[in-house]
Amino acid sequence: MKRQKRDSSHRAFIKGYQAGYHGRNKTLCPHAEETTLAQDWCNGWREGREDNWSGYKEKAVQQKVSNL
Repeated sequence: MKRQKRDSSHRAFIKGYQAGYHGRNKTLCPHAEETTLAQDWCNGWREGREDNWSGYKEKAVQQKVSNL
């Protein structure tokens, strides 16, 4: 049975969320040339920063990421 490919925009959002939660800079976005993926990454980054500032703990973040 073949495995389905991962949705690249969803993966970009998740990676951006993790980077934002861990306090990395937004300029480290790896998708500089691909505008849709860069936008998804930045949206995830913003949400991750908001959750960090709101005081989410590591376990809550892991649960949120697994539910996305």
